[in-house]
Amino acid sequence: MPSWLGQKIKSRRKQLGMTLEQLAAKSGCSKSYIWELENKDAPHPSAEKIFAIAKALGVTPEFLLEEAQTEADEEILDEAFFRKYQRMPVETKRRLRRILDAWDEKD
Repeated sequence: MPSWLGQKIKSRRKQLGMTLEQLAAKSGCSKSYIWELENKDAPHPSAEKIFAIAKALGVTPEFLLEEAQTEADEEILDEAFFRKYQRMPVETKRRLRRILDAWDEKD
């Protein structure tokens, strides 16, 4: 029986329409490793792997590690987005702010 961690990874991957191969490529893990996480009981991934998989899935590592929360809600997705935003180059941040400003002007 898959672990709750594996169920979360698989559920989010499918929600995003990603294949095992795509998640493996985005996270830097092998396809077989992702499959094992999703299907084997009691996986023990390293913190580095959890961070990479969470980033690839657009969620926080905390969400993947928290057993009680089974679905990524808006708060989790926002937190993952803001972490991604913080790592962006300055020029990319400026472009995003201009896009948001233009979007606000249309409302």
